[in-house]
Formats: sequence, structure tokens, C-alpha cells
Amino acid sequence: MGRNLQNGKRLRPVDLARGHGLSTQAIRNYEETGILPAAGRTPHGYRTYTSLHAAALRAFLALVPGHGHQTATSIMRAVNQGSADEAFRLIDESHAQLLEDRRTLQAVESALRDLERTPAPEPGAESEPGAGPGPVAVAAPGGTFIGPLAEQLGIGPATLRKWERAGLVRPRRDPLTGYRVYDEAAVRDARLAHQLRRGGYLLERIAPLIAQVRAAGGLEPLQATLRDWHGRLSARGRALLTGAAELEAYLRERGSGLLSAIPDD
Repeated sequence: MGRNLQNGKRLRPVDLARGHGLSTQAIRNYEETGILPAAGRTPHGYRTYTSLHAAALRAFLALVPGHGHQTATSIMRAVNQGSADEAFRLIDESHAQLLEDRRTLQAVESALRDLERTPAPEPGAESEPGAGPGPVAVAAPGGTFIGPLAEQLGIGPATLRKWERAGLVRPRRDPLTGYRVYDEAAVRDARLAHQLRRGGYLLERIAPLIAQVRAAGGLEPLQATLRDWHGRLSARGRALLTGAAELEAYLRERGSGLLSAIPDD
């Protein structure tokens, strides 16, 4: 690596910075944090860089869109410290996270398709558990009680109460009886939670998805969010490829490219 650092045209911090719209202070910071290899020094103490530093900078900037600043920094540090295997592990984790995000999106889309095929429960009556037969209460227009909703979903009322504690559903209380009343939005959330639970998702992972539906204002506006989600995942996947190509170029310049790391048979 020392040979690579000394050969080639000397570059100043401003030479590296100018081509990427960065400040010279940013270049110095990247060196100090291990993103760039250590710079050479002139007899007067000024930093000098080479094509190897330029390749490292290109690799880092290409890694950031796909991996994020923190992981990209860790990848470059690992490479510059001679720990290529650690860098590859970090890259694998980013790819695994992207795959998991794709599976989450597929689960949401599958749940939404199931909701479109499933009729909403009709308004009905509820007797609060533990209170005996109790009086029959009629839900307000556009709402349903816990019993009919649980029956429609094929779950127990206790499950709906658990989902309420987890923030997945937000029924209101009838002012006269105190019974839970599930309006259209609450029924929607319960049905979506039910589909995701059937897909094996834990409550803590369902909560953010339900929050997205609420933020979008319902299922129909969520379609635009899903399209944007698809776009962002695709962009991230392409960014990972671009980052990998630039990192491989940097590794080759260091003399430790991916192909050279594969042993011959």
C-alpha cells in the first residue's frame, strides 16, 4: 500500500474536494475518521494525496446512498485497516436489510389485497367480558363492537384488546355504556393487523405499518406511498451495486480486489 501512496501525481486537499463539491475541511475530516488512508506530508507539513485517495473518496461517496453514512464509514475504515472480511460482512448486512424491507413491502401489499376481498363486519352488539350476559348495546352508525369484529376476523376479543394496548387499533368508548366502538378506521386497522399477524409479523413490526396507513389517510392514499416505497427500494438496490463497483475499484488499486481475495483451486 505504501508504494501506491507514493506513486502518481500528488494531489492537494482542494484537488480532491473540488471534483465532488466538498470543502477541504471535509477531506481532512474524512482522513481523520479513517475513510481515507493517511495522507503523505511535504517537508513543510502540508497534506498530499494520490490517486489512491481519490479512489477511496469515490468509493465512500458511492457507498453512502445505499448503506448510509455510518455504515459506509465503517466499511471504509475496515478496508483501510486491512479488514476486508469485516467490510464484506457490513455490505452483506445492508443487502440483508434491503431484502427484509422488500419482504415487508410485499407483506403489506398482500394484506391490502386481502382487505379488498374481505367484507367489513356489520354493526353489532357487545357484552363486556366478565359482566355476565349484560345489556345489549347497539353501536353508533358506522361503528361496530368488539364481539362482531372479533367474530368477523376469527379471533378472540382478548386479541383485539391486546392489539389496542399495542397501539394497533384505536376504538373509541361509547359515552353511555363505556363499550369499545370500532369506527371505519379502527376496523381497517384491525383487519390490516390481522392479515399481517397471519403473515408472521410481530406486533412491534406491525405498529409502524399501521402508522403509515393512518398518516396516508387510509388505504387508497397509501397506494402512492407504496409506489414511492417501491421506488426507494429500487434506488437503494442500484446504489448498493454502484457502491460495490467503486469499492472494488478502490480495492484493486490497493492490490486487494475481490477477485484477488478468492483462492485458486
